Amino acid sequence: MLPPTPAELVDDLIAAGVKKSKYPLDQLLIRGIYSGLLLGIATTLSVTVAVESAMPFLGALAFPVGFVMIMILGTELVTGNFAVLPMAYTQGEIKMAGLLKNWRWVIIGNFLGCISYAILFSIYISKFGHVENSAVIAKVIAIAEGKTLAYQKIGYAGLIVLLIKAIICNWMVSMGVVMAFVAKTIPGKIFAIWMPIFTFFALGLEHCIVNMFVIPAGMFLGADISIYQWLCWNQIPAIIGNIIGAMFLTGWFLQKMHGSPKSTSAASAEA
Repeated sequence: MLPPTPAELVDDLIAAGVKKSKYPLDQLLIRGIYSGLLLGIATTLSVTVAVESAMPFLGALAFPVGFVMIMILGTELVTGNFAVLPMAYTQGEIKMAGLLKNWRWVIIGNFLGCISYAILFSIYISKFGHVENSAVIAKVIAIAEGKTLAYQKIGYAGLIVLLIKAIICNWMVSMGVVMAFVAKTIPGKIFAIWMPIFTFFALGLEHCIVNMFVIPAGMFLGADISIYQWLCWNQIPAIIGNIIGAMFLTGWFLQKMHGSPKSTSAASAEA
């Protein structure tokens, strides 16, 4: 089966955005929770591989397994939705209310999945509090503090760095969604998804949903991070940067290069 042309690819992404805007609330939550769980376990796999092999490259190579499962199982990850729903909206296929409903409830679902797995992980990795010192625990704490306290230490410059890393991150993550639509076979999808997801993780960029797992997990394990520091020195700016990266570096460019003009009927119906 031949891959879609770039124009067909844009149409497929817009159709996916329309479909996602119509999911009922319970599906958005359930699919969002499952994505959060999968990203949590993929992150712990990556950290464990990196620590035990002493090769961070191998950890980054392992991480995309979670994203592959998310795409193949059809769950909901808001960072991909930051690209496809705005594409559908600018094409006149959905309304802003549908876009915001999806983002709002998928973020909540992703958070619930991530925080649930962070609790499970902190219990098993510490043997219910009986083990405080291990290489994996130390690495998770270091990652969590590096994603918050390190930015706070340099003030507003830290926020700018964080925002840029979040923008570039979700350019690559949303390209993982795009590449999943390009491939038509399961092996093809796995390979196509793996490339941009490995890229973002290997570069140490800022993914707001991964951070919903790894920062709370670090806090549960003893990282000296407050809820304020988590939210203001990572989570909120990371979400903003991820939105910008997906909307513009992926969605906007693809539509400008290969999209068809906004349909008159859709525009009239929206008005």
